[in-house]
Amino acid sequence: MTAGSDSVLELLPMVFADPGEALARARALLDTGPAPLHACVAHQVIGIWQRDFGDLRLALHHLRRARQLAARAGSADREADVLATTGVALVHAGRTREGLAAFERGVARGGGLTRARVLYRRAYVWWVLGRHREALEDVRRAVPVLRQAEDVIWTARALTLRATVHLALGAVERAEADFTAAEALWETTGQEHDKADAVESRGLAAFRSGDVPAALRLLDEAEERYARLGTPTFMLNIRRCEVLMAAGLAPEALAEADTAIGKLDGIGGQSTRKAELLLAAARAARLAGDPQTAIARAALAVRLFAGQRRTWWETHARLVLIEARHAAGRGSGRLVADAAAVAGKLASFGAPAAPEASLLAGRIALDLGWTADAERHLAVAARSRRSGPPLARLTGWSAQALRARAAGSARGVLEACRRGLDVLDDHRMTLGASELRARATEQGAELAALAQRASLVAGGPRRLLVWSERWRATVLATPPTRPPADPELLSGMTAFREIASRAEAARMEGRPVVALEREQRRLERVIRSRTLHMRGRAPGDGDRFDVGRLLAHLGAETLLVELAVLDGRVQVLLCGRGRVRRFEAGPLAEAEREAEHVQAGLRRLAHPGADARLPVVEAAGRRLEELLLGPAAGRLGGGPVVIVPPGRLHRVPWALLPSLRERVLSVSPSAGSWLRARETVPPPDGRHVLVRGPGLATGGAEVPELAGRYPGATVLEETRARVPRVLRELDGAALAHIAAHGTFRADSPLFSALRMADGPIVVHDFERLERSPYRIILSCCDTARFASVGADELLGLVTALLPLGTAGVVACSAPVNDAAVVPLMLALHKGLGAGLSLAEALRDARAALPGDALHQATGWAFSAFGAA
Repeated sequence: MTAGSDSVLELLPMVFADPGEALARARALLDTGPAPLHACVAHQVIGIWQRDFGDLRLALHHLRRARQLAARAGSADREADVLATTGVALVHAGRTREGLAAFERGVARGGGLTRARVLYRRAYVWWVLGRHREALEDVRRAVPVLRQAEDVIWTARALTLRATVHLALGAVERAEADFTAAEALWETTGQEHDKADAVESRGLAAFRSGDVPAALRLLDEAEERYARLGTPTFMLNIRRCEVLMAAGLAPEALAEADTAIGKLDGIGGQSTRKAELLLAAARAARLAGDPQTAIARAALAVRLFAGQRRTWWETHARLVLIEARHAAGRGSGRLVADAAAVAGKLASFGAPAAPEASLLAGRIALDLGWTADAERHLAVAARSRRSGPPLARLTGWSAQALRARAAGSARGVLEACRRGLDVLDDHRMTLGASELRARATEQGAELAALAQRASLVAGGPRRLLVWSERWRATVLATPPTRPPADPELLSGMTAFREIASRAEAARMEGRPVVALEREQRRLERVIRSRTLHMRGRAPGDGDRFDVGRLLAHLGAETLLVELAVLDGRVQVLLCGRGRVRRFEAGPLAEAEREAEHVQAGLRRLAHPGADARLPVVEAAGRRLEELLLGPAAGRLGGGPVVIVPPGRLHRVPWALLPSLRERVLSVSPSAGSWLRARETVPPPDGRHVLVRGPGLATGGAEVPELAGRYPGATVLEETRARVPRVLRELDGAALAHIAAHGTFRADSPLFSALRMADGPIVVHDFERLERSPYRIILSCCDTARFASVGADELLGLVTALLPLGTAGVVACSAPVNDAAVVPLMLALHKGLGAGLSLAEALRDARAALPGDALHQATGWAFSAFGAA
């Protein structure tokens, strides 16, 4: 090398410090007609850039030229180094045999430090191929040489790779030790891309150890670092898909994987990455309930992995393909054999997914009635219940529950379900965001259903009630983690409100809103991302549901009706007067269809002149009663009733059902939630807050009159009804009445909003309150609408308030006529002034309304939630 060679060689580490600058300098160098060695380095730099961030065909072209130049210059070390880079590119192109042959030549040609660097890159390729033992062996040979040469950059890379291989083998503690050592080395360098990769790897380690919020935070940080460098993030996309799936966000994972595949195809990128993205998309589609898409993606991934000679990856893709085929109803003896073969291969690799494959084989065998085969496979899967990350232990307890069911042991089923759900409880409590907690319950849905079936055998209605409550509306059992005093989050909320307000104004004036809506969606993503990073409190026992306590609070008059769903049929649990009774009602699917018909009828009745629809809606109410309450409707007596529906029936207007129409009626997401509301103590100061938002057809006509009824009440209207002021006044109030336009966001329920003078107040805002109002009345459309997620969870405005100290809410589950709402609200507050509860006052308010269809429909659309 000449005196200028050192500066030229600096281009190689620059590819992973400042990729764009390295590419520009390499191209500029070639324009000068450099000597062969310098030209070799320039072509290698361009080849690396194209290999990792661009077109693989161009990468291989430049790397072939680099090798020719190295050979012409007679530099064995240069040739060995280029061969290693070429070997990686060939493997990523799916030409595995040629790639490994290039490494053989590179190891033979290089000496000392160069050979160690070649071994490191071959170890990386072994990891890509899923051959982890070979990867660890090459790293073992490379690291001492790299350390002795004080080669900080390559030592850090080798340690990072070794940690990643340990993670693939389930050795989380070893991985974390290597990641920590590598990170300390990276801090002494200027390798910005490598540093971003280290942050990404720590995110993967956090995920493998069960810390989903930390994983999301670290992956987002890595993405920001990559964005500053202008480099694609396909490996990060794959890892984030894994985390999103574990967090119950499978549709988002599928969208991310498919988008990344499109980008990769657009630049002619790595075939290996495409296969991995297809595998991630297949997993996500299966979890999102789309088995056909999962089959298509997994089958293509299997073909690509097989062509790339990546047996470890191919086996994982075959597991997803079998799972998807089973989900599509294709159970067969061949499928059992395929799942068992996959389980055996995964176990031989030491892959953590092996128990999942054994569980799948056992599950399919059970469906076919092959109990002996099922027991053999399930026993293997059940071994994972004792150790490992939470979701791995959950797999083991699921297998144990199925074993007990096959053996006819209801007691064994209940014990396995209890232990499995306890594991998932601990996992959920590490999640700070209420959305993640809700979605994580989906992973326990099967255990909850198994336990409910077994409970009827082992203990009758009372035990069925306990298990119905065990996995219902669990998010409401504890207050959400308060969002941190995060400047970026707070500024994002302020900007979001400003943009949303401007977009609303533009829509009303008929001006274009595309750019504003795009910016609003971007800000929503930022806010949601920051909230998903929140960690939850330490796991604890929580507030366990007690049937005796419930019956004591219900007393002699009040009945609680909890609707459970077993095998598609509604089971009515009638609680009160010291006992729990069970009745079977109709099919859930039919009830859901009828509820949609009722909602459509209420929407029509919200407009004047639709009186002819009233008998149709009332008839639908009678059919709903038969489907949802069955024979229990005739045993309700004359006292107050609390309805506890499953999440999928949250939009039923319960006051429309004939047996409930003229009684004191309240609704609760769970019996435990009702109990907590019942025991909530009102604040001592008795403060009242009245809020009137903009744009109401009536101008919020009830608010001025209510201000006269509540002397000393805080009245916020016009410019005073701004979000920060409204939140301050609502915090700890005894009674709040909000008249404002409400919008429900099915796509993003925590951005459901009430419109204030300066923009929307959203669910995320309410979660910042120290204590939400003891009683709150929302005289707005759609404020009692929820998104049903997870196993049986609800996300929306009302469910955000209940864990924060609100004991009672009046809200609306359908569009209503603004003018008809005013007399209903005034009558409601008249009852409250007389000392009635919200449910009692709402019953009397409905009775006081005119008898026309418009006012009747308005009364039915409102419900009282909670127990105040």
